[in-house]
Amino acid sequence: MKILGYILFGFILLGNVFTIHAQVTFTIPEYKIFERIEGNADATIMYSTERRKWRKNMNPSLWVVGSENFTHTSLPNLTLPTNILLWQLHSIGGVDPLFHHHDYMPGFQFFTSAPQAWYYPSKGRHPEGNIVFTFNMPSSAFANNKFVAGEYAIYIDQNYPEFYLTTTSIVLNVPKAITWFSGLNNSYTLLNSLNSYRYAPSQVGTNFGDYTIASTVDFKFFAKSASSTIQFTSTSGEQGTRNIGLIKLTSDNPKIATLPLTANWQDFTPSNNFNVEVGNRNTFEISSLISNSDFKTHFYEAGDYIFTINLGVLSTDGSIYDIHNLTYSLRVEPLSEIIVPPSGNTVNFTFNTAEHYQNGQSQTVFNQLRISNNETYELNVKTDSPYFKIGGIQSNVPAAILEVGVEGGLPPVTLSTTSQKIISNGTPVLDKNLNITYRISPRAARSLVSKERDTYSINVIYSFTAL
Repeated sequence: MKILGYILFGFILLGNVFTIHAQVTFTIPEYKIFERIEGNADATIMYSTERRKWRKNMNPSLWVVGSENFTHTSLPNLTLPTNILLWQLHSIGGVDPLFHHHDYMPGFQFFTSAPQAWYYPSKGRHPEGNIVFTFNMPSSAFANNKFVAGEYAIYIDQNYPEFYLTTTSIVLNVPKAITWFSGLNNSYTLLNSLNSYRYAPSQVGTNFGDYTIASTVDFKFFAKSASSTIQFTSTSGEQGTRNIGLIKLTSDNPKIATLPLTANWQDFTPSNNFNVEVGNRNTFEISSLISNSDFKTHFYEAGDYIFTINLGVLSTDGSIYDIHNLTYSLRVEPLSEIIVPPSGNTVNFTFNTAEHYQNGQSQTVFNQLRISNNETYELNVKTDSPYFKIGGIQSNVPAAILEVGVEGGLPPVTLSTTSQKIISNGTPVLDKNLNITYRISPRAARSLVSKERDTYSINVIYSFTAL
């Protein structure tokens, strides 16, 4: 007869309690993504329950289970290559390698589906405790990939029986973020030539330069003016305004519409969104446009024109936004010009009949002056000599025999060496033609009867006075 004996065998392990965590998560700060700054972090990936000899002919290794890419957990069509995250052994049980002087530790490497040995022991024992790795994300990872907000995961495994994974997945957490990364806060234009107005194109543009938006989310572009008016200060200090609707905002990017500015937010991307791009940056040019007629009508007067544009970007889900302010200043210098066409620089009076001396003479020279002035002005006339000259020699015929005036202006004035107004309180004009009237009255003409028969000449000088 056989007797079967049953022995109950049990054991209890005392010491460290081992807990498996579902994942190790690395949250990538937005500034590192946007500024492409290398990052490092340490994390416990495995645990050694006791100090044991390294296994002969077995190098401890890690590998990816499943996809070799980090996969977005909410948008599985979005992936990141595993080579963006490098790793290397940091310590075991708080002891830094090497654990034996014949051991070898490889440098940084990345996860693949093929086992990657993270240590090459020669002999001896491995320490007990947490197995910590250093993880590195190089700057090139941010420059060459697009990081869309959310979590990306890979799943890993290892081969050493004495080691226990404390995690089954590595997760990269990308926060929602959007910011105006670069672009001018102030823009300034100086106009100091009348030709800027004479030869202005059909749409007068001002380029504010390139603006870069850094984001981990898709977004739309909005803009408005900080005020419904453009502030104007003339060179004399007088205040005024212009309607902000004279300004259109536009861009070289076809996603951005060309629309007049208002004091209310407007969606300048009504039909398009900006998507997260490789490098997490979108760059586009911003400009303003003014029609040719509005430019000449409303921005010709000398002085300073100032307005502020609020530029905004809003995530397509409406959860986050950022605002950038741009203040634009246009300085128009005082500009004036008087041109006498070559055909009008000589006016001749001939006295060869009795009627000429009895009745005097008058001439109107059409379009003799072309004037431009972007300030309120007076047009003056004078001469450089109190008497007419004969062959450059002063005669006894006074300048006062000649009267000068502008057709449609003030009454004619008697010519003298003192400037006298022939237009008062003139408004800014560009290339306005004036008809000039010259007159020798009957009384002045009769005073010439006793004068020597010859050719007399005098210079007539026109000038502006700013008011």
